[in-house]
Amino acid sequence: MEHILISGFADEISPDFDEQLRVVTSLGMEYISLRTADGKGIADYTAEEVEEKLLPRLREANVKVSSLGSPIGKINVDDEEAFEKQLVQMEELCKICKVLDCKYIRMFSFFIPEGKNADDYKEIVIEKLKKFDAIAAKYNVVMIHENEKAIYGDIKERCKIILDALGSPHFKSVFDFANFVQCGEDTMECWELLRDHVAYIHIKDAVTTDKENVLCGTGEGKIAEILKRAIKEEGYQGFLTLEPHLVLFDALQSLETENAENIIKENKAKDGAEGYSMQYHALIDILDSIEKSN
Repeated sequence: MEHILISGFADEISPDFDEQLRVVTSLGMEYISLRTADGKGIADYTAEEVEEKLLPRLREANVKVSSLGSPIGKINVDDEEAFEKQLVQMEELCKICKVLDCKYIRMFSFFIPEGKNADDYKEIVIEKLKKFDAIAAKYNVVMIHENEKAIYGDIKERCKIILDALGSPHFKSVFDFANFVQCGEDTMECWELLRDHVAYIHIKDAVTTDKENVLCGTGEGKIAEILKRAIKEEGYQGFLTLEPHLVLFDALQSLETENAENIIKENKAKDGAEGYSMQYHALIDILDSIEKSN
């Protein structure tokens, strides 16, 4: 499929950046989504550090960066100190995008206080997202909002609210199948509502029985069905980014709002490299079946 590019969060393989690059190139992949490298989050790097420490290794491996997997917006909506810090981080992430010739920065729409009605926070969420959007516009970078559990935009209707409210070419949507499943959403209904805003797709699957992540195509995300529709009928072009969550890996605990054990009950592969390879080959099988279908 000429206009479909496979990427992935390679830190699920190993915290070691060289090992990440070795595994993805062994699979024939030419892109990664850069979330952590050498055990350090991408938002904690400076553009100069990326240019000095990471870019030469990417070039040597002939690997490009599809997106930055940042934690922007993954803070409490009422934490003003954290928000001000993230405005500074957003500036630096945009500079890192320029160093890496990368277009996208993954981000979120703020955790809502426990027990509070998320709808009551709509205006403040939109106001804060517009400040991030202004920075992205300054650097001609595209923020891609991920539908994460417990944030304002965790369900399809609120995702649509913020996407419509910003109405910006610099603020688009990530479509994450597993996160919608874990929020009790029907992924096909989510796709129908959000497809015009989707600029990036995460390949991650889950089941509702215990909200556990599973190999793509084996859960309730309707991945094969939606990808067939998106690619063959609607002309989706762009990245499909692997985010297996099939083993416990170093960064997972800090990425989830619950204990990692509540997301992955047991390792489904002996290590990150095997889990990553499993997810890659499962996606290739799905794409092959789509290509052969009428």
